[in-house]
Amino acid sequence: MKNYFRTVFAIAVLFVLGIGVFAFSTLSGITASQLANETVVVLNDLTQDCAENWDDLSAVSETDYGVYYVVLDSTNGVRIDQRPGVIAGRMTVETAIKNRYPYQYVTRGDQILGAVIVIDDGRADVRSARMTILAALTVTGFIIIAGAVIYGLYVKKNIVTPFSRMEEFAGKVAEGNLDEPLMMEKNNMFGVFSESFDIMREELSASRAREIALQKKEKELVASLSHDLKTPITGIKLTTELLKAKNEMGAHDADMEEKLDNIYKKADQIDVLVTDLFTSTLDDLGEVKVVLNDEPSSVLVDIVRKYDDKNLAVMDEVPGVIISTDVKRMSQVIGNIIHNSYKYADTKIDVGFKVVENNLEMRIRDYGPGVPDSEIELITNKFYRGKAQSESGAEGSGLGLYIAKSLMEKMNGSLICESDNGLAITLVIPLA
Repeated sequence: MKNYFRTVFAIAVLFVLGIGVFAFSTLSGITASQLANETVVVLNDLTQDCAENWDDLSAVSETDYGVYYVVLDSTNGVRIDQRPGVIAGRMTVETAIKNRYPYQYVTRGDQILGAVIVIDDGRADVRSARMTILAALTVTGFIIIAGAVIYGLYVKKNIVTPFSRMEEFAGKVAEGNLDEPLMMEKNNMFGVFSESFDIMREELSASRAREIALQKKEKELVASLSHDLKTPITGIKLTTELLKAKNEMGAHDADMEEKLDNIYKKADQIDVLVTDLFTSTLDDLGEVKVVLNDEPSSVLVDIVRKYDDKNLAVMDEVPGVIISTDVKRMSQVIGNIIHNSYKYADTKIDVGFKVVENNLEMRIRDYGPGVPDSEIELITNKFYRGKAQSESGAEGSGLGLYIAKSLMEKMNGSLICESDNGLAITLVIPLA
């Protein structure tokens, strides 16, 4: 629309320039034109009549010659002045010569009695026509330009602006903003079309609300099933441990013990997966509860020992500080990290501690294949498994590190992954 008004403005400027050129060219043409033959005849007749009636010019002044003229005596005194609305005495032969007015001397024999100067030299009709044309062009141009401007404003208000609003509305819908209705003005020519857009927005909003409600129900179902599965899994693990104890006290069948170990290991894997799925689902529902308490840093050592079934962890001395943490959630974080190390590395695990400003940094590092630098930022994403881990055939859901990072952030800390001849994970734990 801006280009439209620029075009109208350019046309207006060109039109004004055209009128100016026309006015200048016609003016120059009139000034430079020769006397019309009719004017010469009138001037001769007027001069002859003045010469014959010089002593009494009343008869001359009462005659209509069809032109404006001035009769001067030999001293430039005004005898007759037929100019309309002009003060007498301001015309001389020199003025006539300067303005190129037709003039002729009045003579009687060899004596010059005066001069006749024709003011209307035959161009009055041309000048009148010229002014009429200029006025007509000006008025016509003004009407055309005003009409173009009014038409542009009408188009802008009734077509461009509604379309711009619909374009903006479509962008908001594409961004997912379905709460803001499409505003419509009264007598909008696109009223039905705009109303259809707004009905579409309402339907999309209702559909999204239904989808969100359905997703919530699905997550609640998954959380409920995950929670219910933990009870039989715990029963399987306890029963396996009981059978192992009886086997050791009785026949001590090696084959039976190996099978019981496999059952316990699989049940433990299922337990970890179900726990991760349960925590992830609660996190999506915003139901993960974190209760921070002031705890001695030694609880971290206890947690490592609890989950280090293979005794692969080698721990440095932990600084004696008080940390702000949720022991239950921290156990889940460290347990997931050690469990991942068992699955993908199965090497020695170095656990180091150091105090940095207002945090205790706990670094857990193994010596396995590690993670490529291109994937190090992705391994904490939900359901993401690195290429090497996927090809290794090890079972996993891609939730362990995602949950660990999410829980650390909820405990006002952070989790940092590095590739250092293996995988190194640093837990930044706030001090109390």
